[in-house]
Formats: sequence, structure tokens, C-alpha cells
Amino acid sequence: MSTTTTVTAAPPNRWRGGFGRLLRFREASILLVAVGLAVYFNAASPAFATEGNVITISHYVAPVAILATGQVLLLISGEIDLSVGHMYALAPFLMHYAISFYGVPVLLAIALALGAGAVVGLVNGLVTVHLHVPSFVTTLGMLFLLNGITLVTSHAYPVPIPEPARGVAWWLGAAPWAEIIWALAIVAAFQVVLSGTRWGLHTVAVGGNQHGASEAGVRVNRVKIGNFIIASMLGALTGVLEAFHINSIEPLAGGSGIMFAAVAAAVIGGTALAGGSGTIVGALLGAVVLGILRDGLNLIGVNADRFDLILGIAILLAMVLNVYLARLRTKGSLR
Repeated sequence: MSTTTTVTAAPPNRWRGGFGRLLRFREASILLVAVGLAVYFNAASPAFATEGNVITISHYVAPVAILATGQVLLLISGEIDLSVGHMYALAPFLMHYAISFYGVPVLLAIALALGAGAVVGLVNGLVTVHLHVPSFVTTLGMLFLLNGITLVTSHAYPVPIPEPARGVAWWLGAAPWAEIIWALAIVAAFQVVLSGTRWGLHTVAVGGNQHGASEAGVRVNRVKIGNFIIASMLGALTGVLEAFHINSIEPLAGGSGIMFAAVAAAVIGGTALAGGSGTIVGALLGAVVLGILRDGLNLIGVNADRFDLILGIAILLAMVLNVYLARLRTKGSLR
């Protein structure tokens, strides 16, 4: 006589299952970090969740997110651009000179500033891919060149927004929410490009396996040069938007600080420094984390001397958490 034993499976843990499914998305871990920071600082300071403070955070997030968009494309394809922060500073001056000295119409002057960004990106790309100079070195040289041009031509003095340009200022950064709307639109557009077009597919392929991509018919040099152009043009656009936002054109605006913030946002958001993977939405969330940290630490009265220390630790922790959850997703532990 045989006995049949029936084993009843334990009921699934719905919370764990739902949480695991959420974390399968690459951006989910950094979103959790952002939400956690927001909850903490909201509890620590009643001023955190006010409309004025949210606008303040958005004014930090917007330029970092736009610059990070270009950096994500470059990092995925295995390159980097250190000069975008100084293209950010130079572009508004080029717009100013075109309007004030040559009477160029405002929108055409803005287009010329963006065109200058495209030329700088083209030079960076050509030197990197055809002369086989590492992009770090190429763009480091361009960084100093652009900074020198900005300081020499401006005599290191700020200038006001040209009077003819004030008619479009409200739409190009002066309005409280204008910059973040521009940032969200740019992030959405380029996320579609990255995830839903041949250009995005080729960008990932070039960064993941350049030789294999070339063998498969991908025009590697064209992809890299194109991404350099995009990154530099976004740097120029960000500088113009920021000039309209602060109603002044500053020679010391941008620089290496905002460039490294953009790279940090990209990496925190899941973009691999080695190339081959990353998302632009993740970079936006990385910028949000940086903005919340910067603003929240200021609200709770963190000493300025300790700010960078705490910010650096927080960035490292966010990156470690992101990498850990990515490994869990790879192993299939998050179900």
C-alpha cells in the first residue's frame, strides 16, 4: 500500500513579488533613493515640500539633467566630454555678441550659439576617432580652450541679456518652471532615441563591443562623432537657458562643476562608465537625487565645509545600491 504525500506550496509573498517586479526596472533603485531622501528631508525640514523649494530644486536639476542626457549617449558609446561645462559658459556670450554687435535676430542668434556647440562637438569627435586621441584628453584640451575664449572675449565680466531677447526670455528659462519643462522634454525625446531608434541601438552596440559592431556594419566613427555633437549642442542649449533664467550672462557659469555633476547623475542613474548600457531617464533621476541632497542638506543646516563630504558619501552609497540591485536583477533574485 502506497501513500501519496501532497506538498502544498507556500502562498506567494505578494509584497515581495510586487517589489521585486518594480526593481527589475533599471531606474527603480535610484527612484527609491530619491523618494527616501525626499521623505527624510521633508520630515527634517518643513520648508522642504513648499512650492518655492520644489522650484529651487528644479532649477538645479534641469541643467544637470540636460547635460547628463548628452553624457549618457557618450558614456554608452564608450566616450566622455569634459568640455560641455565650458560650452555652457561660452554659448550665451556668442548669442549676446550676435544680437548686440551684429543685429542678428534673436532666434537666429540662439541657433548660431547651438551651431557653435555642434562645431565644438564635431572637432572633439574628429580628433578622438580619427587621430585616436582618448576623449578624456581631447575634451580636456577643449575645456581649457573654450574657457580661455570665454574669459578673453568677455574680459571676465558678466553682461545682461540683450534687450531684443527679452521677448522670448519667459519661454527660455525666465519662467519658474520653464527650465524643468525643457529638461523633461529633452530627456523624453532622447530616451525615445536611445531605446526606440537605430541610432540608439547602434550607440549601445558601439559601447558594448566596438569591433563586433563594426563587423556588423555599424558606422562606429559616425555614431561617436554624432554623440559628441549632440552632447556639445546640449551644453550650449543649457547655457542659453540658464542665462535667460538668471537674466545675466556669466563668464564663470557652468564649468567643470556642472560637468562633473552631469557625469555623476548619469552614473548614479545606472550608466556604465565602461560603456554599453545606460538610460537617460536614469540620469534624470540621478540629477533629482543630487538636487534633493544639495537642497536638503542646506535646509537642515549642514556646514558648508562638510557639504561635499556628505554629498560624496551619499553619491557613493547610491551607486553601490544601484549596482547591488542590478546584480540581483541579473541573477534573477528579484521575482
